[in-house]
Amino acid sequence: MDSVFLCRILFIMSACYIPDITAQIRYSVPEEMKKGSLIGNIAHDLGLDVQRLRSGRARIVSGDNTQYAELKTDKGTLVVNERIDREQLCPETTPCSFTFEIILDNPMELHHVTVEILDVNDHSPTFPKDEIKLEISESATPGARFLLGGADDPDVGVNSLQNYILSPNDNFILKQHSRPDGVKYAEMVLQKPLDREQHPRLSLILTAVDGGNPHRSGNMKIEVTVLDANDNAPVFNQSVYRAAIEENASKGTYITIVNASDADSGSYGLIAYSFANIKGNINDIFKIDEKTGVITLTGMLDYERTKKYEIGIEAKDQGGLGNSAKVIVELIDVNDNVPVISVMSFSSPVNEDSPVGTTIAILSVKDLDAGDNGQVSCTVNRNMPFKLQSSLRNYYTLVTGAALDRERVAEYNITITATDSGSPALSSLKTLNLKVSDVNDNPPRFQKSVYTTYVAENNQPGLSIFTFSAQDDDWNQNARISYLLDDTTVGGAPVSSFISVNADSGVVQALRAFDYEQMKSVHFCVKAQDGGSLPLSTNVTLDIIIQDQNDNAPQVLYPVQTGGSVVAEIVPRSADVGYLVTKVVAVDVDSGQNAWLSYKLQKATDRALFEVGLQNGEIRTVRQVTDKDAVKQKLTVVVEDNGQPSRSAVVTINVAVADSFPEVLSEFTDSGHNKEYDNNLTFYLVLALAAVSFLFITCVVVIISVKIYRWRQSRFYQSNLPVIPYYPSHYADTGVTGTLPHGYNYEVCMTTDSRKSDCKFATLGGRSVLVVDPSFTETMQRAMKDKNLLEDRESPEMQKPPNPDWRFPPNQRPGPSGAGVRPDEAGAGAGVIAGTGPWPNPPTEAEQLQALMAAANASEATATLGPRYNLQYGQDYRQNVYIPGSTATLTPNPQQQVPQQALPPPQALPPAEAPKAAQTPASKKKPTKKDKK
Repeated sequence: MDSVFLCRILFIMSACYIPDITAQIRYSVPEEMKKGSLIGNIAHDLGLDVQRLRSGRARIVSGDNTQYAELKTDKGTLVVNERIDREQLCPETTPCSFTFEIILDNPMELHHVTVEILDVNDHSPTFPKDEIKLEISESATPGARFLLGGADDPDVGVNSLQNYILSPNDNFILKQHSRPDGVKYAEMVLQKPLDREQHPRLSLILTAVDGGNPHRSGNMKIEVTVLDANDNAPVFNQSVYRAAIEENASKGTYITIVNASDADSGSYGLIAYSFANIKGNINDIFKIDEKTGVITLTGMLDYERTKKYEIGIEAKDQGGLGNSAKVIVELIDVNDNVPVISVMSFSSPVNEDSPVGTTIAILSVKDLDAGDNGQVSCTVNRNMPFKLQSSLRNYYTLVTGAALDRERVAEYNITITATDSGSPALSSLKTLNLKVSDVNDNPPRFQKSVYTTYVAENNQPGLSIFTFSAQDDDWNQNARISYLLDDTTVGGAPVSSFISVNADSGVVQALRAFDYEQMKSVHFCVKAQDGGSLPLSTNVTLDIIIQDQNDNAPQVLYPVQTGGSVVAEIVPRSADVGYLVTKVVAVDVDSGQNAWLSYKLQKATDRALFEVGLQNGEIRTVRQVTDKDAVKQKLTVVVEDNGQPSRSAVVTINVAVADSFPEVLSEFTDSGHNKEYDNNLTFYLVLALAAVSFLFITCVVVIISVKIYRWRQSRFYQSNLPVIPYYPSHYADTGVTGTLPHGYNYEVCMTTDSRKSDCKFATLGGRSVLVVDPSFTETMQRAMKDKNLLEDRESPEMQKPPNPDWRFPPNQRPGPSGAGVRPDEAGAGAGVIAGTGPWPNPPTEAEQLQALMAAANASEATATLGPRYNLQYGQDYRQNVYIPGSTATLTPNPQQQVPQQALPPPQALPPAEAPKAAQTPASKKKPTKKDKK
């Protein structure tokens, strides 16, 4: 089988003008190869990669029923798929070949492959008969010819019949002849006269030999019987007979008649006709009458297989002499084969956005008829966006002729009609079912661009308000619509805080209750988006109109209702009928009929005196006011809206029937004091109680902390030094020594309501409060109650009279400077903070000034209204001074000879008047002469 590589021929032809045909390739292989034998490396010869064969789904498309070749896509080779017999595949055709196409997709390629079948010497020459008998007269002259016929060898070329060999003898020699069609036959020529008496019978062997390697041969036995003399051989009236017959002729159809004559008489003049040099299945198709020479049809003719027959005719007489002639039967093609449409490649489904000219299918059309009967034209049914293009003879490409739209037509049944040019014409149909795959080319579609819906206010959260419904003409995932809420704001708040949109169903739900008074409508956008790989979307607007409900009661603007004072409208007693007393002004924040207000007089002290306008709220007198009418009239007016159910508000109006203001004031004064505060008073009281409790707890904690701190300080220092009491400038001297100024505290408490205002003035020893009456009917409600304060003389807060020694300078006071006077003897009261040991010598004036100035710096911002302090009246302390809250101790300098004067001499300063003690219950007594002085 190595000859396959020696015989392979490769032809590659470019086909630039045909995009679907890339190349044509031709292989030559011997017949009778085993299954799986290599034909050729198609991938290498076409310049293709093996991966390309796989990705392109390379396949073989053949119009024959038997597929002789197989494509190995993993190796890129062509191998034998079925046993190939050249004599069976094409017995009468030389050279013999079969063709097929290799189709690749993505992109589509078509490669035409022709495989030529090389003949192998697998047949021996055979004769029609194994033995023939000849009767030859002994009077036959040398040179007489006797036809032996020919052998048949299905092989072709050098493997076909090449030579005849006749067994050696003395009387005959062998001559070979060839017909125009290449068929070889043999005849014996008498070389030496026969002698019946010596050799009445002769046995010869005729051998047919082909040219194969090794040679093959076939034998036929010739029996010659020597007869008496017969000197004339039959003669045909023409050497070649021609006849024509249609291929669809029925059996028994007359074809032609042959005629031969013999000059002999008697039995030597009787001629018998027969087929000579029979090749193939001639006896199965034709029949000749031995006596008349009429040739008739006995088999089936097929123009597509054999276009003509050449038949050898032999005429013999009874004496064994014969002659030959040839009959040529030509077949007439009849349009008996319908065109065959073979789908070589078909792409389904196809995207709807495929451009015009996209290849849908490649078709091959074959018609075995010849001439016009084999001329085929293909058409596609009309009114479809497809057309056929002819790329090669009998090859058609089905392409798109217009844009496809799956939404209009999702599936096409394409009918292709192949019609030949015969008479009558034959045609065949091929239907292709093409599906159009969807492409996301249609956005969701709403019936409207703006929708409007209504919802009543005070709705329940979660209420379904509206349902969006969009249509998408696409299919499957491309038609799956999601609804997305556009992120906008409504009234400064994101719209997503008011409503939500279900992404799948498109249901719009309220997330909170709407209030018509705050929001009249909600305007937002929703985007409908499909699920395509490149999603398309459409925006739609929804206006939610909020409908008003009667959820607000009327509000009275006038007269203003307050709980702290009484407002009265004055009607003079001289008022006539229809006198306008006042007008009730009310509003309702609702809208529509829910805001239509009506006024009714619900209660009145004298219903016959006043009336209220139903629409305008004007209160007018119904009759003339008389002296018998009460001064104080109380009216209760109901303001009611027109909602369902209706809501109302009540307003109370005090009307004073009087001619003067004092009369009105005396009538309403007492009642004004008894008015209670509104409901907010309870809240304020609770808040005040909580604040007081908190301050009390805080003070307790602070006092305990201070006590602990002082206790630790006392233990740390363990000092027995006296402590000079430190009084801030705004504290009163509770010891009543007259050395420190008195403090005056002023408290002013004002409220936002002018009807409730307090002014409070307080001193250390006494308290005076100026109270403004809420109704402004009394300027000073309470004065200082001195009598009660004077009666309580034993109060611990009572201030003692000042020590008369405060007026003397230190050098004029009794006792020498530095004397160890006890604190209680010096007039110190209970309020003086004493040390833990004996009182030391007092410090000098400079030392005392230094200690007092340190304390004065801490309270510099808190000035008092009492008399200023003069250093010339301070006591003279000469010993150590302990300052509370400080780790410093003032010690007198022992080297100090001359006392330092901190301030100018006493005579440089004007004498300060002694401060008067605050008026307390303990100090309210007649002043003495010394005090006056």
